Amino acid sequence: MTTEHTCTAFAGMRRIASGAVIDVAIAAKPAVDRGESVLIFDDATAATIEIDFRGTAADVRGRLAQRTDIHPAPPQEAEAPRGPGRPKLGVVAREVTLLPRHWDWLAGQPGGASVALRKLVEHARRASGDSDRVRIAREVAYRFMSAMAGDLRNVEEASRALFAGDGARFYSLIAAWPEDIRDHTVKLAVDGLSHIAEGRLSTASA
Repeated sequence: MTTEHTCTAFAGMRRIASGAVIDVAIAAKPAVDRGESVLIFDDATAATIEIDFRGTAADVRGRLAQRTDIHPAPPQEAEAPRGPGRPKLGVVAREVTLLPRHWDWLAGQPGGASVALRKLVEHARRASGDSDRVRIAREVAYRFMSAMAGDLRNVEEASRALFAGDGARFYSLIAAWPEDIRDHTVKLAVDGLSHIAEGRLSTASA
């Protein structure tokens, strides 16, 4: 992992806090201690993050500080300057199975098979970037909706509008939801919907 998780905590339909996991956990602990049902969602995936709330806030903080799943990897030491020759690219050797005609084509490309394959992969990544972002946003929003909005009005219709990319219908269907649930759903879903300003929510709910 290269970046620390950010997350959002809810007690029932009320958003408690958003931010780094440790900060959110400390903010959520009083609600847990009062016996409220608290769920903490990873902002990138909408998966729930399990927190051990036993003991004091310092106990919780100490345990979380040791968790490798919510903190960045330690910085790597700088390598000594490399001499002349091929630069280190950080490549990983894996087996690739192709037909003979594919190998023949690759062998004829400038730089050989490895360079040609890397160029093809990078081109495919750029070409699919937008569609991947849309797909992931819809899946993440749906995961959160399933966990937190399953009993709310219009949830099934809103899910269909989400996967259809119909932003106008989606916003109108969730406008009457509890504010914190609605706003977080919009935050997660916005990249997966047609480009409609979030301000439409206030109009739809008026």
